[in-house]
Amino acid sequence: MNDEKNGLYSLNQYNSITIGKGVTFVGSISAGGKAFINGTVTGEISVDDLQVGESGIIKGKIKSRKMEVHGEIHDDVSCAEHVLVQPTGLINGKLIYGELEIQKGGQVTGSMDQSNKPYSQR
Repeated sequence: MNDEKNGLYSLNQYNSITIGKGVTFVGSISAGGKAFINGTVTGEISVDDLQVGESGIIKGKIKSRKMEVHGEIHDDVSCAEHVLVQPTGLINGKLIYGELEIQKGGQVTGSMDQSNKPYSQR
């Protein structure tokens, strides 16, 4: 029980959120930590670090410092530092990034623009 409490405290301490597989969320997410998206999110996301799992689908604008995409993103993305699109990943929309890495099989459709602007959550 104590370990479970420590694990929950650790997640809360870093302002992280997880949207599990099969979960649908509609609304805005803003967190100073990490967001793990394995379900479907419709709405804006502003986080420090975004991880989109293979079953994750996001329909809405995204602002982050870094991100790794295994699933799908359908809207504008602004990522200040590093974007990694894995072989199963898809970004469909306008992508503004600091650094971009696309693994074989990963897809980015739409416009891309490299920017050196620092990350600001607001």
